[in-house]
Amino acid sequence: MRRHRHAKIVATIGPASNTPERLKQLFLAGADVFRLNFSHGTHEDHAKVYAALRALEKEVGRPISILQDLQGPKIRIGTLKDDKFAVEKGEKLRFVVEGTDGDKQSIPLPHPEIFAATLPGHDLLIDDGKVRVRVTACDKTTIDAEVINAGTISNRKGVNVPSATLDLSPLTPKDRADLEFGLKLGVDWVALSFVQKPSDLLEARGLIQDRAGLMAKIEKPAALEKIDEIVQLADAIMVARGDLGVEIPPEQVPGRQKQLVRACRHAVKPVIVATQMLESMITSPTPTRAEASDVATAIFDGADAVMLSAESASGQYPIEAVTMMDRIIRTTERDAVYRQIITAIEPEVEDSAPHAVAAAAADLADTISASAIVAFTSSGTTAARIARKRSVTPILALTPDENVARRLCLLWGAHTVTTEELHSYEEMIAQAQAYAVSSEFAKSQDRVVVVAGIPFGRAGSTNNLRVLKLF
Repeated sequence: MRRHRHAKIVATIGPASNTPERLKQLFLAGADVFRLNFSHGTHEDHAKVYAALRALEKEVGRPISILQDLQGPKIRIGTLKDDKFAVEKGEKLRFVVEGTDGDKQSIPLPHPEIFAATLPGHDLLIDDGKVRVRVTACDKTTIDAEVINAGTISNRKGVNVPSATLDLSPLTPKDRADLEFGLKLGVDWVALSFVQKPSDLLEARGLIQDRAGLMAKIEKPAALEKIDEIVQLADAIMVARGDLGVEIPPEQVPGRQKQLVRACRHAVKPVIVATQMLESMITSPTPTRAEASDVATAIFDGADAVMLSAESASGQYPIEAVTMMDRIIRTTERDAVYRQIITAIEPEVEDSAPHAVAAAAADLADTISASAIVAFTSSGTTAARIARKRSVTPILALTPDENVARRLCLLWGAHTVTTEELHSYEEMIAQAQAYAVSSEFAKSQDRVVVVAGIPFGRAGSTNNLRVLKLF
């Protein structure tokens, strides 16, 4: 089950892929992490998928990571007379905080936090930006605005407010119920939507504690302003380009993507690039050339993982989409300029012994053409520090903690195996040899670089490096 690539694939599960047979096909095609989107489906639906994935995990003998994606708050227009109406450029509109069956002078927007945060000159984007209006005046109960982009406003369409930070928790009552359900199931990662500021993560962390990894979805301009603090507080980041591309100009998205990937690599945090990667494969068995280039760009940027959304959840070709993603990643990582680009954007090694040992292990492995870097890790930190270097040598991450093994399925370059607890240096050498061979990373007379923290079991104590020639 070894993947012959470094970057990972996240596949969203939905009606097109939620049977045990489909899930196995997705895994064999290359999916490493399975995303349960709690914006859709019932708890019963997600529980069935979870159970099928854990059964598959036992069948294939490999850890499988499950990501719970919370819906987050949805800001929407209320109900309108005749359900919808057209608006023209330059037309004057009024939004009100209370009311139903509104017209152009009483469009219900039942979100007081918008009225509290909005100022003249701010834009409201309706229906993913298809209609844009500019605020001309506002108070606590009304917003007057002028139409900038004409279109149709209809019932329950979403509203984005890119220029304001809303006094709104990213965890709705539905999210809290979904989160507790997911944690009881045993999900490995929780993705938090609508993150605007660092304190949003503290609220979620208090509920999750150490039961799952906390992933921040970056989809709001306000989050970009505090990105360093958010990256430090999160365990991983998702570049959610769909909503982000609505709230910032589309031409800024590629640059922001690169900045976010580099910030995560520097901070030793996994990062997913998501949304519309192979969008045309929802209805077509092949992607466009631009989509293939988009996936390759994320790989050249050094992303830990790339994600399929509707392509694998509700599309007509979910298996083909994962297969194509796998092919693009493997081809890109073999490209002649890939290594040059990855090396050119490598962050400086932090001034600490654990980081220096991990970096030295990666450099040493590449220099001596080792078959693998065997990383013993209790928390995943040692493996993550090595992955930060983006070495050409694959990482075999050995951990006694099943939960850590599952979370590491998201990490660039890491092939994870759940092992027995270590009690001595001799046991470490024996395990390194045994798993390097059984996992098909090395054979007799090959050399591997072994990295560990001593004393064993102490998180973050990367301090031991050894070159081992297999018997």
